[in-house]
Amino acid sequence: MKFLRKLFKCIVIFLLLLSIMAGLFVGFRTYQFTNNVNQHRQNVETVANEQGVGEFTDTILGIMYTESKGIGTDLMQSSESAYGSRGQISTQEESIQYGVEHFAQAYQLSQQAGCDLSTAVQAYNYGFQYIDYVKSKGGKNSVELAEAYSRDVLSPGLGNVTQNQYRYVKIQALLYNGGYLYSDGGNMFYADIVDMNERLVDWFYQIQK
Repeated sequence: MKFLRKLFKCIVIFLLLLSIMAGLFVGFRTYQFTNNVNQHRQNVETVANEQGVGEFTDTILGIMYTESKGIGTDLMQSSESAYGSRGQISTQEESIQYGVEHFAQAYQLSQQAGCDLSTAVQAYNYGFQYIDYVKSKGGKNSVELAEAYSRDVLSPGLGNVTQNQYRYVKIQALLYNGGYLYSDGGNMFYADIVDMNERLVDWFYQIQK
C-alpha cells in the first residue's frame, strides 16, 4: 500500500512537470510566432493607413498570425485573392500589400452592407459573397452563420455535395462541435481565431515595449 502511494505520488509529480514543460514550450513558441508577426507591424500599419484601415492594424496582424505565424513569403496567404492561384507571391512586402488591400475591400463592402467587422474578417477566408449572405441574415457574423454558409454554399459549390467533414483540432472547434470542418468549406471559426490571435499579438507587443 505504501509502495502504491509512492508510485501514485511519483506519477502525479511527473504529470505536473510534464504539464509545466508543455506550457513553457507552448508559451515560447507563441512568443516566437508573435514576435515574427510584430516585426511586420510598421509595414502593415503603413499599408493599412494608405488603404484607410489603419485603425485595424492589430486585426490585420491577427490575420497574418492565423495565416502564416509570420513565417515564409506569403505572410497573408494573399496569392489566391490577388492572382487566383497559390504560389504567385514573390516577396513578403507584396503579400502584405495584397493582403491588406483584400481586407480593406472586405471591410468597406461590409460597412456598405451594414455588417460588422467580424463579417469582414470571415470574408477574408470565405470570399466577399459571404458579406451579402450575412446581410441577408441580419448583418452580424456568428459561428452558426459561418457554419451554414460553409455547409450549404461554399463546400458544395467546390464539389463537396455530401457534406464530408474532417478533424480540426482547435479550441474553438472542439468546444463548438467536437472539432471538425467541412471539406472545401473554408474555416467557419476563422473570425474567432483571428480575434484570439489578434489579442495574443497585441499582448506580446505591449509587454515588449
